Amino acid sequence: MSQTERAGFGGRVREATWADREFVVSLMPRLVEFGLPEWHDVEQMTRFDVEFVERNLREQTPGTAVFIAEEADGRAVGFIHLITRADYYRDEEFGHVSDLVVAREGEGRGVGAALMEAGEDWARARGYRFLTLHVYAANARAREVYEKLGYAEEFIRCTKVLGRSRQSEARP
Repeated sequence: MSQTERAGFGGRVREATWADREFVVSLMPRLVEFGLPEWHDVEQMTRFDVEFVERNLREQTPGTAVFIAEEADGRAVGFIHLITRADYYRDEEFGHVSDLVVAREGEGRGVGAALMEAGEDWARARGYRFLTLHVYAANARAREVYEKLGYAEEFIRCTKVLGRSRQSEARP
């Protein structure tokens, strides 16, 4: 399938370069728009995500990739950031979607599906049997998209916010 036919999206998906940095960074706040659990520090998370993707764009870190979805006129409308991980139980490498963000003007047009397809192609080309991702339980729209694309829940992580330890409370 050619890059212009991906998932019904009328544009193309291409590898990102450092020149795409400003566009990628501009979309990072969208990762937290749906609302995070109260114990997360949105600014710290966004800063971490920006630094991580910038490093992989700048250094072209082995085992990582960033792809840009762009309209026929060259206007960027989304990106996917992929990394390699190792399975805990099988010591097998697999691909992982670190970030997937679609600009507002690209929503509902197959941009996310086209980027996911590019991610799957990237993973297959490396011989990986799996492509994984994390999505917050509250991000219902993203969960619905991933389910339509054939992704199934594997783990459910439960979190309890703990107060200060009793030991630290007893210290002067």
